[in-house]
Amino acid sequence: MLIKTVRGFTPKWGNNCFFAENSSIIGDVIFGSNCSVWFSAVVRGDVNSIRIGNRVNVQDGAIIHGTYLKSSTKIGNDVSIGHNAIVHGCTLKDNILVGMGSIIMDDAIVESNTIIAAGSVITKNSHITSGSVYAGVPARKIKDVSKELKEGEIKRIAKNYLEYSKWFK
Repeated sequence: MLIKTVRGFTPKWGNNCFFAENSSIIGDVIFGSNCSVWFSAVVRGDVNSIRIGNRVNVQDGAIIHGTYLKSSTKIGNDVSIGHNAIVHGCTLKDNILVGMGSIIMDDAIVESNTIIAAGSVITKNSHITSGSVYAGVPARKIKDVSKELKEGEIKRIAKNYLEYSKWFK
């Protein structure tokens, strides 16, 4: 893994985190505990801060970044960021699944208990309501998150990535 200090900021993290050998964590980045950053993922806090809660998984090829002097990135607890997703200068609250290949742009706010479907684009300044599934380009609400989706997708994937990371430690 590449851990790099930039502009005097060195990444920090809590207990029991896993960072794949070719992941990159750069600059003003702070993780909570029980997080994982998977193969070829980049968390680049060079131009603005990135704050990540507990039990967050950043899957293969995902990118987390911000915008210089404008938009930091804030991610809550129990968030899964799918393969090749881009999370850029936005706020993700708790219990969120960001589907593979999705893009979430600057100053968007994604409220808790939400699913962003694979390949969706959340445009700049969007406010995504709690307990919703959003899909499309640009993304629109398509339905509410059912109990089955919350347990069977959001929580299941976050829990699975805690287990997967144990295999690599």
